[in-house]
Amino acid sequence: MRRLEYCLLAGWVAWVAAIYTLEAPGGRWGMYFLLIALVALSQLPVIIYIQLRSIFASRSPWQQVLIWLLLLPAALFSLALGMESLHIPGVLNGCFVIAAIGTMVLEVVVLLHTLARRKAGHTRWFRRISLEKALMFTIALIAVTLAAMAVSSMDNPKYHETGFLLIGFEFSLPAIIRHWWTFISFALQFTFMYACGYLFFLINSRILVAQVLRRYGIVFYAGGLLAVAGLCYPIVAQLLLWLPINQTLGGIFHSNPFVMENAFAAIMIMLISLPLVVALQWGRQNSKIAALEKEKAQAELDLLKQQLNPHFFFNTLNNLYALSLTQSGKTPDSILRLSELMRYVIYKGKEAEVKVVEEAQYLENYIALEEIRLKRLADIRFEQNIRFPARTIAPLLLAVLVENAFKHGVEPSAEGAMLHIQLYIDDRQLRFRCENSFEQGVEKVPGIGLGNLRRRLGLLYPGRHSLQTGAKNHTFIAELIIDFP
Repeated sequence: MRRLEYCLLAGWVAWVAAIYTLEAPGGRWGMYFLLIALVALSQLPVIIYIQLRSIFASRSPWQQVLIWLLLLPAALFSLALGMESLHIPGVLNGCFVIAAIGTMVLEVVVLLHTLARRKAGHTRWFRRISLEKALMFTIALIAVTLAAMAVSSMDNPKYHETGFLLIGFEFSLPAIIRHWWTFISFALQFTFMYACGYLFFLINSRILVAQVLRRYGIVFYAGGLLAVAGLCYPIVAQLLLWLPINQTLGGIFHSNPFVMENAFAAIMIMLISLPLVVALQWGRQNSKIAALEKEKAQAELDLLKQQLNPHFFFNTLNNLYALSLTQSGKTPDSILRLSELMRYVIYKGKEAEVKVVEEAQYLENYIALEEIRLKRLADIRFEQNIRFPARTIAPLLLAVLVENAFKHGVEPSAEGAMLHIQLYIDDRQLRFRCENSFEQGVEKVPGIGLGNLRRRLGLLYPGRHSLQTGAKNHTFIAELIIDFP
C-alpha cells in the first residue's frame, strides 16, 4: 500500500510539472525537471507522514483522523506557501499550492479507504462503489473544477472578451470568492451539461446492454441505440441551448437543436461506453459465478466433515467398548484420551484451521488409544520435527492417514506389525509420511477416509498439495505435502 501511494504521489507531481512547464514561457525539459524537483520538495511533509504512518496504525480510526488533521494539512500548506513566497524564477504562481491541494485530495481518499477496510461493519465499502456512482462523483468534480477555472479567468483580458469567455487553466481563490454566485451558477450548469451525457450512458448501461443486447443480440442493440438517440437528442440539445452559460462561453452548442452533430455526440457516448459496460457486466457475472462456486465448495467441505467426524466417533467408541468387556485397568486412561479426542473433534473440527501442534497432540492421543487396544505388540513410532509451531492447517487431515494405517494395516496384521509416522514442518511446507505394514492376503474394505481426504485437500489447498500413496514389499506408504502461502 505504501509503494502504491508513493507511485500515485509521483504521478501527481509529474502532472503538475508538465502542466506548469506548458504554461511557462519557453518551458522545456530543463524547466520540467526543475519543477519535478521543486514540487517533490514541497511534498516532503506527505512523504514523511506516509513513511511514519505505521506508527499510528494501532490507534482508533478517530484518533488516526485527528492525527492526520493536526499534522499533515498545516505542514503541507505551510511549506507550499513558503515556496510560493520565494518567487522562484520561471515558476508560475500557484504551482505549489495546486500541488498541495491535489495531494490533500489524494490523502483524503487513501485515509478513507484505509479506515473503511478496518471498520468491521463496513469493510470494503470503497470497493463496492459502482461505476454509475463513480461517474456521478467525477461529473461533480469536473463541473466544480471547470466553474472555478471559468470564474478565475473572468476579467482577465487574456481569456475574457465582451460576450466571450475562454476557460483558462487558472485558479484564483479571491476571484472565486468575489464571484461566488457566478461560481455556483457555473458549477450547476456544467453539472447539468455532463449529466445529459451521463443520461445516455445510463440508458446504454441499464437498458440497451443489460436488456436488449443480452437478450436479443447486436442487431436489435444497434436499432435500440439509434432509436434512443433519435428520441432524445433534439430535446437534450434544446435544454442545453437554454443554459445561460451557452451565451457566456460564446455559443458552445449549435443554435439548431436538430443538427446531426448532436445526434452523433449521443451515439458516440453510448458506443464509447459499450466496451466498458460489457466488461463491467461480465465482471459482475463472473463474481456471481465465483461466489456460487465458493458456496458450493464450502457446502461440499461441510458435508465431508460431517462424514468424517462420525467415522472417528464410532471408531473410538468401539475401542472403549472392547476395553470395557475385558475390564482392563487401562479403561480410565482410555476414557480420558477419548475425552480429549472428542473435545478436539467437536470443537476444533468446526474451525477452519488449527495449529499443527494441536493436530499433532490429537494424533498422539489417538495412537496411544489404539496401542492400548491392540492385542499384539507392534513397532509404532511417531517422530515430530515442528520448527514453526504457529503454522496452521485444516483440522483432522493427518488423522485420516493414521486411522487408515491402523484400520487396514496394523490391526489385521500378525506379530511384527509396523507403523512409522514422520511429521516435519518448516516455514514453507508441511511433510507428513505414514508407513505401515499390511498382510498381503487380508481383504481390504474401501472406506470413506482417503476419498474424503483427497476431496478436502482439493477444496482447501488447490494446487498447493500432494498426496502420494502406494504399496511395496508388504509396506503401505502415504506421503502428504502441503505448501504454505
